[in-house]
Amino acid sequence: MQNYVILHQKQYYMKFSTTALEGVWLIEPLRHHDERGYFCETFRSDLFEAATGIKPSFVQENESLSGRNVVRGLHYQAGSAAQAKLVRVSEGAIVDVAVDLRVSSPTYGRHICVELSADNARQLYIPRGFAHGFAVISDFARFQYKTDNYYCPQAERTLRPDDETVAVRWPVARECMILSPKDMAGCSWLECEKF
Repeated sequence: MQNYVILHQKQYYMKFSTTALEGVWLIEPLRHHDERGYFCETFRSDLFEAATGIKPSFVQENESLSGRNVVRGLHYQAGSAAQAKLVRVSEGAIVDVAVDLRVSSPTYGRHICVELSADNARQLYIPRGFAHGFAVISDFARFQYKTDNYYCPQAERTLRPDDETVAVRWPVARECMILSPKDMAGCSWLECEKF
């Protein structure tokens, strides 16, 4: 993992780290605490581009609230509707999962699991060509994410979170997972559409 620390004129900074998956970045904003609480910048386009080489163009932001043991995913949008995501948690804690579906990628078929929480303030940038999901490990979690493409129900795809080929080691036992019918009916790795 390679780390980058980017400073700007006010001395607020964010730490950008590469991950085991090509193109996926871990971002850690610095919180500045005083007697009132804290302040931090959660996103700056200029710092993001300087650290990653990616010029972000987010067009939509979404939020979900989920209880303990909820597993959402693994979701993605196919074709020209594919989405890059910048994800974070403002309340509670999750284990976030990204699965590389890019056939030409050196990390094709691999996945990572990263704990994101309100306490650690971490964010994950997931480029187009990945399936994404998370499991809630606190009583509840408020999850937010920016996307660089609009939601398109016709292009929505789901890779089963319990697929044996991908073999995600979720922090929730399969019998305890709270899943939507759509996620339970998702495709297997062999069936799912790749990039």
